Formats: sequence, C-alpha cells, structure tokens
Amino acid sequence: MYLGEGDTYQREVAKSLDEGVKAGVLPQRPAVINLQSDIDHPTQAMADFLHLANRYGGLDKLKGKKIAMTWAYSPSYGKPLSVPQGIIGLASRFGMDVVLAHPEGYDLIPDVVELSKRQAAASGGSFRHVSSMDEAFKDADIVYPKSWAPFSVMQQRVPLLHANDTAGLKDLEKKCLENNARFKDWECTEEKMKLTKGGKALYMHCLPADITDVSCKAGEVAASVFDRYRDETYMEASYKPYIIAAMILLCRTKDPAGTLESLVKRGTKRSALL
Repeated sequence: MYLGEGDTYQREVAKSLDEGVKAGVLPQRPAVINLQSDIDHPTQAMADFLHLANRYGGLDKLKGKKIAMTWAYSPSYGKPLSVPQGIIGLASRFGMDVVLAHPEGYDLIPDVVELSKRQAAASGGSFRHVSSMDEAFKDADIVYPKSWAPFSVMQQRVPLLHANDTAGLKDLEKKCLENNARFKDWECTEEKMKLTKGGKALYMHCLPADITDVSCKAGEVAASVFDRYRDETYMEASYKPYIIAAMILLCRTKDPAGTLESLVKRGTKRSALL
C-alpha cells in the first residue's frame, strides 16, 4: 500500500537486527521474512516456482518456456504491484521467455522491469513487453493473468494514505475504476486459452482470483477456466507455508541440511491431537 516504503522498512529492521547481534545485544539473529512488500512478494513467487518445478520436473526444465505475466480486469483498483514484479523478477533468472502485458498506463516499477530485462539476457532467456493479452497468450506454456494498480496510481495513493484523506482516496478510486472498466476484455477466457501452446497452457494465480459470474460480475478469469485449473491453483497455494518454513530454517541454522538429517535420524513421530 505504501509504495517506496514497505521494502525499505523491512531492510531497515533487518539491518538493525544485524547490528544487535554484532553488539551482543541479541544472542541469535531473528529471521525477517518478507511476506509481501510494495516491491516484491518472494514467498508467493518461490511457491509458484516450486509448483512449476514439480510440474515440469525441475527448475532446470523451465529454460525456454514462455510465461505470460499479464494484467487482467478487476472490479477493484488497488491491487499491489508485488506479485507481477516478483514473477518477472524470478522467471527472468531461469532462462524463461518472459512476456509482460498490460494496457497503456498500467506500468510496473520501471527499475524492476529493467532488472528483469538484464536478468533475462544473462540467463539466456528473453523479455518482451507488449500491450495485448492475446499476443502474450500466443504459444505460451504458462499464463498468469493478474490485476494490479498502475505504478502512477500507487504513487498518488501513498500521500493520500499518510494524510488519511478519505475523500481524496474515494476520488482516486472512482477515477481508477472508470479507467479499469475500459479494459474488461482483459479476461482469461476459453478463447484466449486456445491461443496458448496446444491450447493447454498452465493457468496460475496467487489467489484469491476475481472469477467472472462467481465472485464478481466481470473479473480476471472465466469461471470455466478457473474451475478446470482449480486443483492446480490450490496446489500452487499450498506450497507457500513450506517456503516460509524453509526461509526461517535457513535463517536460524548454520547447517540446515544437517539439521533436517538429524531430525530424520531421530525419527520422533508427531502426535495428532483429536
């Protein structure tokens, strides 16, 4: 919600903890896990890529696969930039063919887009920026249609939030919703899915999705498409707690692999409370 502040705040907290450990005030460095900031959503992106690794047989199998990260219509205006930025930021590191698509004016943070371009070039992949959902979906292996608020809108929103300017926020929302309504055709439909590779691209979403005629009158994805990929998206979502647990373990132990091996050797069974 506070563009330019959330990620910075988390890094300041982490730096202060480092100083506390160095000074001997803290006996152990506590883990700081970014569950979502104004810039990135690393636990979501890593859960998504664990899902992809399991589907395709490993992260090394992702090289050359086309992933379409596209804006999609939503009847709300303030969805964060962190998910699409997290996806293009991570996909571009694995040699994937990344296509970012959105209507004119719905830009992400420019620095993140430029970083993704550089990473794609370094990993042997590619990065394209298009203004058509159909073009992004064409021959895609993976599609990720997700709504977000324009970078410029989030910039306008921050000072209004700080000022607790309710009237200003309502006025901004009204203008943004009117603009969103111009792009209701940016929906993941059966017709658009037919444009993907073999018509069988993997549909992904961080959830909850805005499902047309289910959760809203018009939204990000057609009900028939979402229903077909229901189990897949639930599986995708189920990985996030394990990603978070793994990050905490990595932060808290010097030898995470050794710690896990000792737990396995100990063989203590967990008891279930009924």
